[in-house]
Amino acid sequence: MGVPIRPLLEGYRHPVGWEELKGVAAIDAHNALYQFISIIRQPDGTPLKDTEGRITSHLSGILFRTAHLLEKEISPVYIYDGSPPDLKQKTISERREVREAGQANWEDALRRGDTEAAYRAAMASSRIDHAIIGSSQRLLDALGIPWMQAPSEGEAQSAALIESGVATYSVSQDYDSLLFGASVLVRNLTVSGKRRIRGKQQTISPERIYLPELLDGLSMTREMLIDIAILVGTDFNDGIYGIGPKKAEKIVREGRFDEVLREKDPAFDPDPVREFFLSPPVTREYRPEWRPPDPEGVREMLIEEYGFSADRISGVLERIAPSRSSSGQKRLDQWF
Repeated sequence: MGVPIRPLLEGYRHPVGWEELKGVAAIDAHNALYQFISIIRQPDGTPLKDTEGRITSHLSGILFRTAHLLEKEISPVYIYDGSPPDLKQKTISERREVREAGQANWEDALRRGDTEAAYRAAMASSRIDHAIIGSSQRLLDALGIPWMQAPSEGEAQSAALIESGVATYSVSQDYDSLLFGASVLVRNLTVSGKRRIRGKQQTISPERIYLPELLDGLSMTREMLIDIAILVGTDFNDGIYGIGPKKAEKIVREGRFDEVLREKDPAFDPDPVREFFLSPPVTREYRPEWRPPDPEGVREMLIEEYGFSADRISGVLERIAPSRSSSGQKRLDQWF
């Protein structure tokens, strides 16, 4: 879901070319997996599956996105969520209810033969389970791409990697990364440049947000931005009914944050949410290591185990680990 502060970011969301994105990208793994599972589907909303009924949409997404990033001289490291904080339990329950409703609506639309409605409902039913997470990590291992499991929120860990100089920027569709202190956030880092939004294909381009520029332009501190987010609602609190980003900004600027909370929600204590954004559980010892891919391992997993097309897999492996240097392409181990 993320925090809905987009109206405050107009003028600070800069289109960016691939040449400017070279470096280490700390990718919010759960965010990426959710994109793959949601978008890579059949026209009626059915995700890609193998002959045993196992979902493979995410494996296709990881494979092709990784190849694309490496070709652009971007070194990805995937950051998986760890244990969610107690503050997030309500959001987790609400998301489960949305998925269950989406599943029911999808099945209903399929019975009615409404393909477009089925696709939309299927996207809402998307869920990430242990099998999807585990298989994605196995594929990354075979590709030689580092990944880590954060102590808690992946976006918080990505911000810590930027702060420690390990990563160049954070990659996520959500703006929560900014609240966790990510100095550089990149969105829309897709392969195709297209995304289905409200049932229609739309062309999108990567965009970059600099947190220092945003705070300077808005003349506010990160703590003020967090207070705005608390008023509109985050993954860790509901927010105040009827208060959107612009109204929340006005309240915070006028120094009425505490007053409004006392009036609208006197039982709510914002301090735990503030503290979680400012000092989340992270590790500062992690150093990613990129390795040459294991082509046979990739083939064994994707072709033999999951039934991917041998020609397609060989084509991708040739892109990231070409057998002939005369091709002009770099081998994977030359990227790092």
